[in-house]
Amino acid sequence: MATADSLPSSQRRVPGSVDIPLAKWPIPSKGDISIGDASEAADKAVDSFNTSLSKGDYNAIADLFVEGGYWRDHLAVTWDFRTVKGRTQIVSFLEGGHRLTKISIDKVQVVPFRADASVEGIQVFINVFAKYGTGPGVARLIHDDGQWKIWTFYTTMNALSSRKESIGPNRPIGAQHGYREDRRNWVERRQEEISFENRDPDVLIIGCGQAGLSVHARLKMLNVATLAIDVSDEVGDAWRKRYHQLVLHDPVWYDHMPYLKFPEFWPVFTPKDKMADFLKSYAEFLELNVWNSTSLESSSWDGEKKQWTVVLKRKHKDGAVETRTMYPKHIIQATGHSGKKNFPEFKGVENFKGDVLCHSSDFRGAKKNTKGRKAVVIGACNSAMDISQDFYESGYDVTVVQRSSTTVMSSRAVLEILLSTTYYEGGPPVEEADLLTWSSPSEVYKAALYDVTALQQEFDQSILEGLNRVGFETDKGPMDCGLWAKYMQRGGGYYIDVGTSQLIIDGKVKVHHGASVAEILPYGVRLDDGIELEADEIVCATGYQNMRTTTEAIFGEAVASKVPNVWGYDKEGEANVMWRPSGHPGLWLHGGNLAVCRYFSRLLAVQIAAQLDGISPV
Repeated sequence: MATADSLPSSQRRVPGSVDIPLAKWPIPSKGDISIGDASEAADKAVDSFNTSLSKGDYNAIADLFVEGGYWRDHLAVTWDFRTVKGRTQIVSFLEGGHRLTKISIDKVQVVPFRADASVEGIQVFINVFAKYGTGPGVARLIHDDGQWKIWTFYTTMNALSSRKESIGPNRPIGAQHGYREDRRNWVERRQEEISFENRDPDVLIIGCGQAGLSVHARLKMLNVATLAIDVSDEVGDAWRKRYHQLVLHDPVWYDHMPYLKFPEFWPVFTPKDKMADFLKSYAEFLELNVWNSTSLESSSWDGEKKQWTVVLKRKHKDGAVETRTMYPKHIIQATGHSGKKNFPEFKGVENFKGDVLCHSSDFRGAKKNTKGRKAVVIGACNSAMDISQDFYESGYDVTVVQRSSTTVMSSRAVLEILLSTTYYEGGPPVEEADLLTWSSPSEVYKAALYDVTALQQEFDQSILEGLNRVGFETDKGPMDCGLWAKYMQRGGGYYIDVGTSQLIIDGKVKVHHGASVAEILPYGVRLDDGIELEADEIVCATGYQNMRTTTEAIFGEAVASKVPNVWGYDKEGEANVMWRPSGHPGLWLHGGNLAVCRYFSRLLAVQIAAQLDGISPV
């Protein structure tokens, strides 16, 4: 059996990831579906579900599904993320214990379920009621053997009855009215809150990028005492200090942060420094407790007390260094999507006499007015391609070394095909778009991505053919399911094209495919096919290791040994480790792009708050 590392680039996945199959599409529906018929079918399904649930008749609930139907649950049924498939598994799922009390209808739609509109059905937005809280859900019904049956069913619990979010009618007063001898103003109260002088946080977050800030915001709104730390000098430095030309490849309407959306005048694609400034302002506006220039010196877990002991070293702006020992009950590792940078130990690296030899994460930008200088970029995905374009625009002779194939998708295709049905200018509220996205079981979503990729390949045909013609090899991703499937299963291996493809097609950026670096020469590199490339600068855009490697670096092997490899899919199609119990008590991992962090930060915060309130297992 082939291992994940031995597979072709298009099929490669992180260790521990299951290559889940594509769902089979239902038989195309016949005839138009009226909204009246849809509402009647939805009412009948929901009434039958609630009646059977109240009686504990799980077989009757399973009979509401088509054979091979899916139930995806995030916290409403169990304190984990689960997807079960088939009537027998649905019965076993419920018999294993659940907390559901009922569901109700929010709204009903008649929609196509497949990109070519060949499969149409009824989409029912539902309200989910469980023992400890509520959440939204989605049921998708198809016509099966003369009856309307549930094809996919999604339930969540993203709000706790024990803790109301401090928003809207529950917002804080913000003032201390009346006579008080010790009355303090807002600044004094904030200084006391952020200093944690006489108290410990319940939650310590390591990392203050979009992951750390998003979950901090969620916890704050649930009134969970939280402190976020980061070794950088300022919030946003993780973006601010990246390469000079970096701009987000995702559009603004996809990237909103929790509680504070980007304003209407914001550009479609956010430059890195603008993103950095936004995150800094976000932390200030939401009054998040952030300690910059702070490192975790040591940590240990007390299983009896169910708390951590952590030693923090904090450098203040006046140069003073403070050491604090704290006892949080939970730690969230929010140190980025990946782990340690993958910087190969090339033979001869000590002999390089050029100016720069670095990993892409350390690259700050091409030098200006440097016509005639040569650069070699090792790697052929997002960072490599952006850096290559920067080199070319600065006058360099640049060559990309592409060892294996890359999934390439134009930025226009991302907007007009990949995201166009859920995230777009004037589209549905982002909360609804998120719900639609994550309500699909992964097998179904992967099947939808197969269709999307077919459309994208046609849309980007000229670019892809041009790249292949000059020796840059492209692929269609896992099972021909494209860029997003690669993101979830591998965390890399793709390029959202914002210009470098045409430079390669035109011969302005050279490409050498199919070889690896054998040796670093004093003024260049030798590839394992014997080709030598001259270089004044070498950038290794060789990616990162699994996020678990950072877990080990921070907490040591004793803790990391209990945490499996991160990302990829488990056998049910749920993400491994991320946003759910990590394998080590009191430790959670959180990360992803802005949209992923926005959605799962809420589910993660609910799990932690539920443990603090004693209503879920610790």
